[in-house]
Amino acid sequence: MTTAALNSTSAPAVLPRTGGMRGALSDILWRRPQLLLLLMLLPPVLWLGIVYIGSLFALLLQSFFSIDEFSGLINREFTLKTYGDLLQAANLDIILRTVTMAALVTLASAIIAFPIAYYAARYARGRWKALFYLGVMLPLWSSYLVKIYAWKLILAKEGILTWLLGKLNLLWLLDGWLSLPIVGGNSLSVSFTGTFIVFVYVWLPFMILPVQAALERVPGNLVEASSDLGASPGQTFRNVLFPLALPGIVAGSIFTFSLTLGDYIIPQIIGTSRLFIGQAVYSQQGTAGNIPLAAAFTVVPIVIMGFYLWGAKRMGAFDAL
Repeated sequence: MTTAALNSTSAPAVLPRTGGMRGALSDILWRRPQLLLLLMLLPPVLWLGIVYIGSLFALLLQSFFSIDEFSGLINREFTLKTYGDLLQAANLDIILRTVTMAALVTLASAIIAFPIAYYAARYARGRWKALFYLGVMLPLWSSYLVKIYAWKLILAKEGILTWLLGKLNLLWLLDGWLSLPIVGGNSLSVSFTGTFIVFVYVWLPFMILPVQAALERVPGNLVEASSDLGASPGQTFRNVLFPLALPGIVAGSIFTFSLTLGDYIIPQIIGTSRLFIGQAVYSQQGTAGNIPLAAAFTVVPIVIMGFYLWGAKRMGAFDAL
């Protein structure tokens, strides 16, 4: 009696076919999963292909035009004159300054991030690991501009950093550093050093997380075996930890290097009047109205990052992202 009641109330093994256009479409997609995958990927692929790659192609096309020196209008004839202007001493100085800053920020971020990431990967557990992630991610939740202007106040001549150094009787050290010709200035907020400090602060989380992920993949028994075989901590770091963590460092450097290479807001607010690539693009397409030269400037970080990503892929950096 009970079995008969269950059989009468249970759902049929095969559901009835849905009629109409909806049912026909459902049958087609069920029989052809590749078609369903194509329909799901089509909108983002079109967006990427048309909006992103299309805009990059238009940008590259603009760089082969030139500006008429008399009328100020764009001459839409293919020429390499704009790239010749890009190789002038003033423009090469902008490119060299930007690449140098990006390399220094990447190196400093790696040096600062490694011990933090190592502690989180080896020793932090439970609540402490949650606090680690919270501490690393918390600066990313605040406004980008708010952080920069806050650092401008901190690094100003009347800021808290100068006040603290004054209390420690170390103002002579700051004044000596600011008197240096390239890295110095009237204060840290209008110097190459101030720009460097803010770049490192803003992009540091993007270095810590990939390095921490790479260090968590390093088996603990390798470090113990190195110690058992008589290796010093320095030898263990050079021969075991650093080679295995290198893909994570390179993965983090992709973010720190590329973001520094293209940023123009931080050098605009904190730093001297010496331009970076982002500022040059902004001024050329805005104030000067030289769209071809602005496009040529934009091609520079694209080419640099192309080679950089190619080298990072060969080092296995994408596995640590």
